[in-house]
Amino acid sequence: MAILITGHKGFIGQNMMAALPGAVGHEWGDGHWSLDGIDCVVHLGAISSTACTDWDKLREQNINSSIDLLYECANRKIPFQFASSAGVYGPSNTTFLETDKVDPQTQYALSKCYVEHVMLNRRWPMPVQVFRYFNVYGPHEHHKDQPSPHSRFRLQAAATGQIEVFEGSDEIYRDFVPVERVVEVHKHFFDLDVSGVYNLGTGTAKSFMDVAREVADDTGAEIVEVPMPRIVGYQRYTCADMTKTNALL
Repeated sequence: MAILITGHKGFIGQNMMAALPGAVGHEWGDGHWSLDGIDCVVHLGAISSTACTDWDKLREQNINSSIDLLYECANRKIPFQFASSAGVYGPSNTTFLETDKVDPQTQYALSKCYVEHVMLNRRWPMPVQVFRYFNVYGPHEHHKDQPSPHSRFRLQAAATGQIEVFEGSDEIYRDFVPVERVVEVHKHFFDLDVSGVYNLGTGTAKSFMDVAREVADDTGAEIVEVPMPRIVGYQRYTCADMTKTNALL
């Protein structure tokens, strides 16, 4: 199977390329993609910073290019997988069901919602699959603007012997999913003739402080609490409901 992976030089893209020998990569700025001979598209390419507020840039790279690629895939009946985000659920959600009303509070999350809306509100001649990523971590995270606590805390421990966590981090929970699991789910869905939106997490949540303690125990670093900045749309709790996804695995 010939796979096109957009954003192949990014964090998840590098792991995806390593797991799919022979996959074709494409990056923003490479010129127009080629779908000749392609059997499936995994669209990871996007501005991934949740703090980005340049709407013109987000619209061009996250929305317009995604929709253009989607329609080209439709013309050729090429299955399309799209990397979305749990950020679309917003800061007040506690159930994280794919059927829940979305509530994007950042421009990044809004850009993902726009593409989801196009994908989910018409019939397509091929499978169209939206994966809402929760907090992915693992190898090659140095390419991310905002690495997961797993990587950030280890970098801090190595550089300074200290781990900085926000005050109250024992009450901030995330569903941390290893990137290897993300790749595994994408690969499994290549063989499924299904469309829709699917959570991609673990179904369990762990506090930032728990992660800090694990890293501290492993490295001997000291944990230091720092003031919590004001962050628009900050989610204090995420935990994927994996019922729908797991039923297909």
